Amino acid sequence: MRAAAIFGLGCSPAQLRPFQKEAKSATDWRLGLPAGSDDADVILLFGGDGTIHRHLGQLVKLAKPVLIVPAGSGNDFARALGLRTVRHSLRAWQDFSAGGECLHTIDLGLITPLSPEMVRASKAGDSTHSIPGVQHYFCAVAGVGLDSEVARRANTLAPWLRGHGGYALTLARTIFSFAPSPMRISAPDESGAWTTRSNQLTILAALANTSTYGGGMKIAPDAKLDDGELDVCVIAGIDPFKLFCLFPTVYFGRHLNIRGVDYFRSTRVRIETETRVDLFADGEYVCQTPVEIATERAALRVIKPAAPTA
Repeated sequence: MRAAAIFGLGCSPAQLRPFQKEAKSATDWRLGLPAGSDDADVILLFGGDGTIHRHLGQLVKLAKPVLIVPAGSGNDFARALGLRTVRHSLRAWQDFSAGGECLHTIDLGLITPLSPEMVRASKAGDSTHSIPGVQHYFCAVAGVGLDSEVARRANTLAPWLRGHGGYALTLARTIFSFAPSPMRISAPDESGAWTTRSNQLTILAALANTSTYGGGMKIAPDAKLDDGELDVCVIAGIDPFKLFCLFPTVYFGRHLNIRGVDYFRSTRVRIETETRVDLFADGEYVCQTPVEIATERAALRVIKPAAPTA
């Protein structure tokens, strides 16, 4: 078996040694992203959501099983896979190398920046207009508004602080200075025609492939990695003080029944704003609005523990 190991910032080949020791079959180890699909049979990625995000496009092309080893400041994608600790990843590796049934196929999110022509066609009701631009995969959550500003500020913190409540600390400090933006959010109806789901001053819009982001905040508690849909959470019409009080409930997924919070599912969503605003995904800057965000079914093969992790 040929295995390739990818290391994110702050990770080192020393973290690979337990996996080399536990391999149940002879393994040819290679460091770094494989150049082609013939260079590896399986890929181990050491890092957090940002590291995964930066490699997703190539991982999809390689179409090889991927094992995530949570070693970043944000590990929400690994958490969604049941890989909460390195120990859980090591157990999944043992299952895989012993021939266990631990391979799963999951969805990914796909972000497409829209051109002015695309936006005009959308407003004219032309849903067949071709979509231009470079597309970007994401594994966990994409968002615009408050959470994008929080992600931008959190990325300036020291890595240790980012990994120990930095997102929550930054969010609490940003709420009172953030100004909502007029935002139009649309999704196809049952006939395929684009329908406006929200058109108001919006604090944040999060489009989720996983239930958590920001180090465990359950922004989309019902999201699943293999249901073919994005869970969309839109927060609008809430004053800063109420939003500050609402913030702790997000960790438990109890914010969905609060007035001003809209939650729905869709395979595709378009976001337009009066002025261009930043979109972040997996904690990383991607592009600016307008955008279309969709789910790509069965985009990635991942390795999970054969039995649920405690």
